[in-house]
Amino acid sequence: MIGAAEWEKYEHRLAGVVPKERFARLSFPRPRPEVLSVLKGIEDPTPTVSDILDQLGIAGTVPATILHPICAGKVVVGPALTIRYVAEPLVPRQAMLNSAKAQLGDKDAYAIAEPGDVVVFDNSGREDISTMGGLSTHYALKAGVAGCIVDGGVRDVGLMRSVGFGVWSRGITPITGKLRVATLEINGPVQCADVSVKPGDLVVADDNGVCFIPAERLDEVVAMVLEAAKTEEMLMQAISGGGSMDNLRSILPPEKW
Repeated sequence: MIGAAEWEKYEHRLAGVVPKERFARLSFPRPRPEVLSVLKGIEDPTPTVSDILDQLGIAGTVPATILHPICAGKVVVGPALTIRYVAEPLVPRQAMLNSAKAQLGDKDAYAIAEPGDVVVFDNSGREDISTMGGLSTHYALKAGVAGCIVDGGVRDVGLMRSVGFGVWSRGITPITGKLRVATLEINGPVQCADVSVKPGDLVVADDNGVCFIPAERLDEVVAMVLEAAKTEEMLMQAISGGGSMDNLRSILPPEKW
C-alpha cells in the first residue's frame, strides 16, 4: 500500500496515465554500486552469469535468439523496474470512436526510475505490437534509464541505434501498442520470456542475451561470478602463453571448461 506522503513525493513527476492503484510500489532497494561495478567490469558478462545461475539452480537466463539486442555491442547492468501490460478489449478504431485514451505507462515508469535502472516490460511476448518506440526511448534517456528489456515488440529501432540506447526485445514491428494494450501494474512481479522478475532483481544484458539475478541471491551470485571470471582470465593467459595441458589442468580441469 502506497502511503499519502510517498505518493505526494512522486506525483508531480508522473504523466498521470497510470492510476495510483496500479502502482504496486514506487521505490525498492537497489544494489550497492560496488556490486554493479564487478559485473560491469567483465567483458561479455552474461555467459559467466548464466553458468553461475546454472550451478545454483536458478532459471534466469534468456538467450539473444529470444530477446534480441537492438543495438549491438551494448552491455547493461542494473536493477529491474517492472511494467506489465494487458490486452485492451476493443480494436483501436472502435476505441478511437469511443474517445478512449491510450494507457501505455512507460512514461510513468520512467518518472519513478532512478538513474541506472533497467525497465522490464511484460507484454506476454507479443511480437506483433510495439510497447516502446522513439518517444519512449527519448523519455528513458532523459530519466537516466540504463536500458530496457521488452518481452514484446518495439519500433523506431533506427533511432534506438542512432542514440546508442540498449534495448532487448522479442521482435520489431511498426504497429503501435496504443489502444491495443493497457498498463496493468507498475513495479509488481512480471514474467519476461518465462523468467520471473521482481523489482530490484538485477538485469545483466549483452549481445549473448539477458540474465536476471534474484535480489536475494545477488551477493552470492556476484561472488561466484567474480571467482569464475578470474579463473577464466588465468586460463586465457595460460593458453595464449602456450601453457602445457598440465598447467591448464592445474588452473581448472578441462571437463569444467
